Amino acid sequence: MTTRSVDVLVIGTGIAGLSCALKLAPHARVLVATKKERADSSTNYARGGIASVLGEDDAYELHEADTFVAGAGLCHPEAVRVLVREGPDRVHELMEWGARFDRGPRDRLSLGREGGHSRRRIAHAGDHTGREIESALVAAAEGEPAIEVLEDHLVVDLVVRAGDRGRRCCAGARVLDNRSGAVVTLEAPFTLLASGGCGQVYRHTTNPGIATGDGIAMAYRAGAVIANMEFIQFHPTALYPTEDPAFLISEALRGEGAVLRTLDGAAFMERYHPLASLAPRDVVARAVDHELRTRGETHVVLDVSAIPPARLDERFPGAVEGCRARGVDPRAGIPVVPAAHYVCGGVLTDAFGRSSLPGLFAAGEVACSGVHGANRLASNSLLEAVVFSDRAARVIVAGLESPDVDGRFRGAALPPAPSVGNHEPDPGWLRGARSRLRGLMWDLVGIVRSDARLEEAAAGVAELKRDAAERWQRERWTEEGAELRNLLEVGELIVRSARLRRESRGLHFTSDHPYRDNERFLQDTLLRLDEREAS
Repeated sequence: MTTRSVDVLVIGTGIAGLSCALKLAPHARVLVATKKERADSSTNYARGGIASVLGEDDAYELHEADTFVAGAGLCHPEAVRVLVREGPDRVHELMEWGARFDRGPRDRLSLGREGGHSRRRIAHAGDHTGREIESALVAAAEGEPAIEVLEDHLVVDLVVRAGDRGRRCCAGARVLDNRSGAVVTLEAPFTLLASGGCGQVYRHTTNPGIATGDGIAMAYRAGAVIANMEFIQFHPTALYPTEDPAFLISEALRGEGAVLRTLDGAAFMERYHPLASLAPRDVVARAVDHELRTRGETHVVLDVSAIPPARLDERFPGAVEGCRARGVDPRAGIPVVPAAHYVCGGVLTDAFGRSSLPGLFAAGEVACSGVHGANRLASNSLLEAVVFSDRAARVIVAGLESPDVDGRFRGAALPPAPSVGNHEPDPGWLRGARSRLRGLMWDLVGIVRSDARLEEAAAGVAELKRDAAERWQRERWTEEGAELRNLLEVGELIVRSARLRRESRGLHFTSDHPYRDNERFLQDTLLRLDEREAS
């Protein structure tokens, strides 16, 4: 096993990871590790845009209020204030790095509106905003000599050491070189997790294959506090039939006038929420799910006839081209179903991206900053990533200038994650176990839950984990095996969190406890591995 030392280790090459690396580059040697290619991230799949107070008729207070309403009582007020008030500067910074957002008359930003927003405040680049931002950040990072991107390297576990007064701290990570099979230890006094979400734990998801919950799982194993994993956002409009990943139909279409209808042509969202098709995502996803279950139908239809054809082609080229490539004429109505889309929980952080484990920061979907509460407001995700990665960078820069930065992270390394053998793994078993987990989570821990379903899910995940643990005592690490390990960890965290919240709030709806209980559950759900078990 070889060892390298760097000033800062960044895990992930999406908007959070790359924007933080760019802020750190003038002050430090930054190593960015990604298990695929540098441009392969969930950011690429963000279609709607980035929300911020950019319009003349908008105000910080309005964006804050919309975020609080969507979050169903669990948003952290200070985090929301930071997000909204620092957001415009971060959006303009993206443009300085080369991101080109659509513009209208007098060269002003063309702002869209999505569900839950009271104003047009979504900056976008057609309906492929994430790809535009990712391209700009990759190009900017390639021009920085202080940033090194390590491709095809999967982080297996965080390195944990005994720091000041014997307290555990993060001192880097162990990384698997997917090409050679070698494990490399990357030592760093500061590590930023920016590894994205965990949508692949569900059978139907808009997330790419890389979204296997790696950062959340490894932070939990290292002893960091994990929060609010029961709040999984299901996007209400994925193209039916779903692929893997499902093709996302942007919520912005409804912001331009598209309407959800049942197969007989009846609009139904008016019966569920005053904002109808522009209701918050949790409401829309549950409404679609209810219509499908009660009517016995496979999908609903997004009627885009209210959008002029020229506007549809200009504003949503990705949706139009994607539908046509799959044999769907969007103007005749787009067949859609819900799919797992975003995790509102993750590694608990403060307003500067600091986790409970010294030396470990987190930003983007992997983190629970408190911004989203029980349900994320549309297009707040990209904004959260860039705002809190900026704040993390500020703290890291200050820490790098501290004279005792290295001393705080010296000490014996604590035991690593489970040892593994040298036998070749069984790829058929790995694929089968991953498929069983995804099916179990979709069927039992989806949009509507119950005590019995969650109990069955807990037993199913535990059985899979036992089987996997026995195999890994004999088999060597591979990317597929490491990802399955993380998916099983994350699946268990979701089920445990959902069983603890015996009420319905935001994205967590259970038929046995269908109402909010503010007396007992107006608080975050926190999970932490016992330090005696932490690796």
